[in-house]
Amino acid sequence: MALLITLITCFVITLATSQPCQTPDDFVAATSSGHIMIGGLFAIHEKILSSEDFPRPPEIQKCVGFEISVFLQTLAMIHSIEMINNSTLLSGVKLGYEIYDTCTEVTVAIAAALKFLSKFNDSREIMEFKCNYSRYTPRVKAVIGAGYSEISMAVSRILNLQLMPQVSYESTAEILSDKIRFPSFLRTVPSDFYQTKAMAHLIQKSGWNWIGIITTDDDYGRQALNTFAVQTVANNVCIAFKEVLPAFLSDDTIEIRINQTLEKIIAEAHVNVIVVFLREFHVFNLFSKAIERNINKVWIASDNWSTATKITTIPNVKRIGKIIGFTFRKGNMSSFQSFLQNLQMFPSDQNKPLNEYAMLLSACAHVKDSDLSQCFSNHSQKTLIYKAKKNIGRNFSMKNDFLWDYNEPGLVHSVQLAVFALGYALRDLCQARDCQNPNAFQPWELLEVLKNVTFTDGGNSFHFDAHGDMNTGYDVVFWKDVNGHMTITKVAQYDLKNDVFIITDQETKNELKNLKQIRSKCSKECSPGQMKKTTRSQHICCYECVNCPENHYSNQTDMDHCLLCNNKTHWAPVKSTTCFEKEVEYLNWNDSLAILLLALSLLGIMFVLAIGIIFTRNLNTPVVKSSGGLMVCYVILLCHFLNFSSTGFFVGEPQDFMCKTRQTLFGVSFTLCISCILTKSLKILLAFSFDPKLQNFLKGLYKPIPIIFTCTGVQVVICTFWLIFAAPAVEEDLSLPRVIIRECEEGSVLAFGTMLGYIAILAFICFIFAFKGRKLPENYNEAKFITFGMLIYFIAWITFIPVYATTFGKHLPAVEIIVILISNYGILCCTFFPKCYVILCKQDTNTKSAFLNTIYTYSSRSADSLAMSHISLDSTHSSNTMANPSSGGKPAAWQKSKDLQTQAFEHIFKEYATSASKTWSRKRNLSI
Repeated sequence: MALLITLITCFVITLATSQPCQTPDDFVAATSSGHIMIGGLFAIHEKILSSEDFPRPPEIQKCVGFEISVFLQTLAMIHSIEMINNSTLLSGVKLGYEIYDTCTEVTVAIAAALKFLSKFNDSREIMEFKCNYSRYTPRVKAVIGAGYSEISMAVSRILNLQLMPQVSYESTAEILSDKIRFPSFLRTVPSDFYQTKAMAHLIQKSGWNWIGIITTDDDYGRQALNTFAVQTVANNVCIAFKEVLPAFLSDDTIEIRINQTLEKIIAEAHVNVIVVFLREFHVFNLFSKAIERNINKVWIASDNWSTATKITTIPNVKRIGKIIGFTFRKGNMSSFQSFLQNLQMFPSDQNKPLNEYAMLLSACAHVKDSDLSQCFSNHSQKTLIYKAKKNIGRNFSMKNDFLWDYNEPGLVHSVQLAVFALGYALRDLCQARDCQNPNAFQPWELLEVLKNVTFTDGGNSFHFDAHGDMNTGYDVVFWKDVNGHMTITKVAQYDLKNDVFIITDQETKNELKNLKQIRSKCSKECSPGQMKKTTRSQHICCYECVNCPENHYSNQTDMDHCLLCNNKTHWAPVKSTTCFEKEVEYLNWNDSLAILLLALSLLGIMFVLAIGIIFTRNLNTPVVKSSGGLMVCYVILLCHFLNFSSTGFFVGEPQDFMCKTRQTLFGVSFTLCISCILTKSLKILLAFSFDPKLQNFLKGLYKPIPIIFTCTGVQVVICTFWLIFAAPAVEEDLSLPRVIIRECEEGSVLAFGTMLGYIAILAFICFIFAFKGRKLPENYNEAKFITFGMLIYFIAWITFIPVYATTFGKHLPAVEIIVILISNYGILCCTFFPKCYVILCKQDTNTKSAFLNTIYTYSSRSADSLAMSHISLDSTHSSNTMANPSSGGKPAAWQKSKDLQTQAFEHIFKEYATSASKTWSRKRNLSI
């Protein structure tokens, strides 16, 4: 009412928006007495007018540019102090305040700080110089403010002299957490470290990596820029450009720098996201010019302006693009809203900002609400002249809703927390002191209590951490156009401790997901299966996309490098998004080559069974008897059966038992087969040998069973040692790029070679014996067929060695199967097929009489041959005697050999002359 009476009774008032400082009392914006005085620093005006005098005198100029939002913060401090005074928190102790307008200037704020430090109740209002301020009583006990970090830093360095508590509600520069440089500074908001971390997290989460940043050229801007740069590196985000604007509007170059910044934004066409660490008036001017140039981007707002209602009133502000902001957590605003509704009832005689607001409101009474902010701005830049009217009180009361629209809940809550923190600290300090006495305590004592105070507000607990910060967290807000008006809507919360965004609304989740559709990248996004290859640019965000090489993969977009597959078990083609498990390969039962080879093995087994049946049914025929009898044939056929059967152990998934069995079974059975054939070769050579000495030697050597057991036993010993010391085992060949070859590793190449070499030695001996008896009777002679069989064996296994050494993969066992089949078929066919042919197709020759006749014919031919050899020897001897009468020159051995040959020939010829047929037939029959 006092305000209304004052306004109504005035006829003509000529008032500057804020008069220049004439006396120290003019410097105070708002004040109220109390037992304990609290100082306040608020940038109620956005700048001071520059002095036109030259040289410039050292005086504080008048402030212009009334800031409604900061005016509300001032009212929030006053209201919070009044709430404490009206409560029982400080019984009998009243809090007073002394608030100063910094005009967004460090110099003005320092002048206010000096006023705070001046001696209490001293009319001279000077600060005494002392070496020890422990007993010094200053004008105020604590200071709330300032808003801007640049101002808070300067003020804090002065207040540090007396360790006066300074609690800021908005200064977020990270450097202010340094308690060595700023020991008396505390704040009710988080450090910019968390804000920049949250911004970088949001940018990275939205898929952006090529952004711009605009800051102010002061400690706050430079600190924010440095901290944000560190956070972007940690999140793989690159800063395309950094623009720095003058910190104060009074700087003459600010318009030029804003234009240059806009030109830079237009030039960087790939940058669609810009982080803005500016003050409210900077953003207002920047956006106004950006709208004129049709610049449409995503703007990430710092807490300085993220909820600035003034910016939402810019004409066509929706054309600026999307605005995502971070602001301080808000509290319960109901009490403060009621305070604003009854603001006309509040005494204004010692509140200059309230008076100025009333005058501006009256001057703009004819303007509609949507243009009221612009009217305030226009009138607050010049001298205001108006005539008071009787209805000014009604206008004033009607505009309270407009005032509430400019409220920034996060900042107002921070101011309230600062006042409440001081209130609860004073409660703890005054429990044992009479705080109505101004000398009851000093500021540094209050500081120690304040650092450790804990209080609750709205059900939440608050306290300062070791750095003097109150980490209340952030709200994330979107600017949305609703019915032509820009509204600021909370969409999420940011949890400082866990570095996560808390989103409860599904619609909000979709809005955040839609941000990914906005592209802000230096290079095209690399798809899965590709990796980034950095170009010559200094930024890691500018790159080319190259395909992942073989055995590498990438399963996400924009991966810095491809991941290596486990080459032992996995593989990947070029440009792969995943690793594929290597297919385990071996000679499978359903493999076409395996089926063919097994069919040949089965055919061989059928041949063996058929031959066994044929020989069994023709047991007493000469052909069967001449083959060594049914037992020997059965043993040889059994060996062939085992050899054919052993091929089955080379097919299928390798197992340890299979690996150990297949080579052992083949080696022993094939050795037994060759041993039996060896005894047969030896027997044939013995039966048809005409050299008596050789015949006697062969008779002594010919022990069939010991020979078979000995030859086979040696192979058994070789295989036994092999299985004991270096047994074959299952092994996986991982060297191939896409498959794993599961195979049998022979364990010892030496043992494997020894086994095969021993068989080769027996086959060679058998070949020699058979070769000597190759000219025996045609129908019953096995020697030449054995010779052919051994030749086939040698050819097959000699070919096997280089082929086996150079072949790899799942078909390696097939190579050995083929060699086994060739050698087995060769010996089987050469040993039994001619006999089966005689038995089945030439039955007339498979009789005893025909057999004897064949022997007789062969014996006659052999005897004639011997006789002719004897005659030839005699004639040769006579010729030699005539030519060389003396034979003394010949060696005795030669003479002895000649005599033996002559005697042998005479003996054979005589036998042949008397009873060739009978004698030779009996000899052959007995021998066979």
